[in-house]
Amino acid sequence: MGSTTFTKETYLYWYELMQLLRRFEEKTGQLYGMQKIRGFCHLYIGQEALAAGCMTATKQEDPFITAYRDHGLALAKGISANACMAELFGKATGCSKGKGGSMHFFGKDEYFFGGHGIVGAQIGTGAGLAFAEQYNETGNVSLTFFGDGAARQGMLHETFNLAMLWKLPVIFICENNHYAMGTSVERTSNVTDLYKLADAYEMPSDSVNGMSPEAVHEAVARAVKRAREGGGPTLLEMKTYRFKGHSMSDPQKYRSKDEVEEYKDQDPIETTKKKLIENFGVTEAEIEVINDRIKEVVEECVRFAEESPWPNDDELLKDVYQQTDYPFILD
Repeated sequence: MGSTTFTKETYLYWYELMQLLRRFEEKTGQLYGMQKIRGFCHLYIGQEALAAGCMTATKQEDPFITAYRDHGLALAKGISANACMAELFGKATGCSKGKGGSMHFFGKDEYFFGGHGIVGAQIGTGAGLAFAEQYNETGNVSLTFFGDGAARQGMLHETFNLAMLWKLPVIFICENNHYAMGTSVERTSNVTDLYKLADAYEMPSDSVNGMSPEAVHEAVARAVKRAREGGGPTLLEMKTYRFKGHSMSDPQKYRSKDEVEEYKDQDPIETTKKKLIENFGVTEAEIEVINDRIKEVVEECVRFAEESPWPNDDELLKDVYQQTDYPFILD
C-alpha cells in the first residue's frame, strides 16, 4: 500500500537516528554488564525502524507514550543522549531526575510521556492524551505504543471502545516482536494477526512491516491524516523483532539462533545504508562521518552520566504529589 518517494535527506535522517538508537543501546548493554546500570533494562535493538518511520510521519507536538522498552522512542523524540544515559545511571541530571531509571524516561518538553512499567497501562493513558488534544482542539495526534504481550490486557479493550465512541485522535501501535516476555503470540492467543483485534470496534487497522522505515512512515502518515481530519483511531500492528532478549536477564531459550540471524538479515540500519549508497550515491566515507558523529555522542553521554551527581536525599518524596502541602507525607 502506498508508494511514497522518499528523499536522500529522509534516508540520511533515518540512518543517523537509527544509528544513534543502536549505538546507545549497545553501550547500555555493556554498561549494564559492568553494573554501572542496574535494575530492569529492556533494549530496543532491532526495532529502530519503528521510531524512524514514526518520527517522519508526525509533528514534534504529537505526543508519544510507550511501555518500558522506551529508550529508543525517547531519543527519537529529542530527549538528549546525556539525559537518557544519566537516567540509566540514576543521576540527578537524568530525564526523570534519576528517580525513574530505564523503564520511566519522560520528557514533557519533547512531548514524550513515558515509559510505563505496568503492562498495558499506557494504552489508556495514551487515549487520555488524545482526549486532551481533542478537547483543546490542538490538531495533535497521540501515538500510543505497546507490545504484543500487552494486547492481552483488558485495558486495551476498554480503551478501544471509548476511543472509537469518541473518535479520539490516537494511533495505537502494537510493536509485535513476537514473544512478549518469552512466550510466542501463537501460544497465547487464538488471534495471531493482532491488527484484527480492532475489528470488534470497527476501528481501521493494518499490518505493517516494522523492519522498514518506509512502510512504517506510510502507515503512520495515513493513520495520522485520518485522525487529524476527525476520523478517529487506528490500530497498526508493526511486525518487528528484537535482536536481544526481553530484558538483560533473558536467557532467550524460547527461540533459535537461526531465527535471530534470519531477522538480522532485515536489519533496517543496513538496508537503509544500502539504499543511501546504491540509490543516492552516498559514499562509505560519508557514512563513516555519520558513524563517527554518533560514536562521539554516545561516548560523551557516558562521560556526562559518570560525572553527574547523585540525587540529593531530599528528592525522595518530591514529584510524588502535585500538591506541595499534601498532609500525609511524614517529615
